[in-house]
Amino acid sequence: MTKIGIILGSTRPGRNGEAVAEWVLANASNRTDAEFELVDLKDFPLPHLDEALPPSMGQYQGEHTRQWAAKVAEYDGYVFVTPEYNHSTSGVLKNALDYVYAEWNNKAAGIVSYGSVGGARAAEHLRLILAELQVATVRQQVPLSLITEFENFSVFKPGDYNVAALNTLLDQLVAWTKAFEPLHANTAA
Repeated sequence: MTKIGIILGSTRPGRNGEAVAEWVLANASNRTDAEFELVDLKDFPLPHLDEALPPSMGQYQGEHTRQWAAKVAEYDGYVFVTPEYNHSTSGVLKNALDYVYAEWNNKAAGIVSYGSVGGARAAEHLRLILAELQVATVRQQVPLSLITEFENFSVFKPGDYNVAALNTLLDQLVAWTKAFEPLHANTAA
């Protein structure tokens, strides 16, 4: 079965992303074409890049790096839930992406972003980062505005139209993930 990780890209206290990620998981869990699991970066406290990237998978020195690499490698694809901080994605997500390389390769991803303009700038930066990691991003995106989708900028109340956008994203992601499976299976071998 195709396995997709929903990566929660914020660890700030009072973060809005937790409700967004739970919403993504609740909607994705209704599907039968893939398994979905929430991956909270709070559960993987990675110091700021404390070891050099190895030439291939699995040659990491730190236990925290080995655990993160194993978690990333578990999945065939990803949904990234990213806030927009200072016109970009969060530092903790960027650090987690930079920690490993080969484990990301030849996989697909979708992006659910949130911020004052729906997290559009964070999503665009994230697309560039993912391209360098050889992760293909699907066209559909779910941009969630802090103004219209969050009561008082903090209580997540998505409109019904967001579910349709999320379903399109998941349809595209599952299709691309299945298409990429032979490629990343060869990378892991």
